[in-house]
Amino acid sequence: MSEQFNPLALENQLCFPLYACARKVVGMYTPFFKPLGITYTQYIVFMVLWEQDGVSVHELGEKLYLDSGTLTPLLKKMESAGYVRRERSKDDERVTIIYLTEAGRAMREKCESIPMQLGKCMPMELEEAIQLRALLRKLLAADACSINPEEEK
Repeated sequence: MSEQFNPLALENQLCFPLYACARKVVGMYTPFFKPLGITYTQYIVFMVLWEQDGVSVHELGEKLYLDSGTLTPLLKKMESAGYVRRERSKDDERVTIIYLTEAGRAMREKCESIPMQLGKCMPMELEEAIQLRALLRKLLAADACSINPEEEK
């Protein structure tokens, strides 16, 4: 007799291994960030600004999948630490633009070796990592599901 598929079994979920892996990978960064006094979320903000300085809070949120309720206190903390400065846009005062300071730009050099060091901790070949990243990007790029739970009942 074959076992019936249990849609509520934790082992049958896609969301759980994604969630658990995300927590595990982010946690692997902690020993690198602790001496620098930054968090993973600050690190990803830095990465966006190292690629393109002078980004609006809205653009930053879109790139990082973070809302302004998460970003605003984070950016205030980074500003207090001297890593960024926030300025109102000259074109639209409702828009806040984030710029790196010298200390924020200097953090790049301190973080340059982190991706390679973390890569050594990943139990997969480069090709597998590239495939996984492509699959994750596919999930991120997908439109939100428009199923109404009330209609499914």
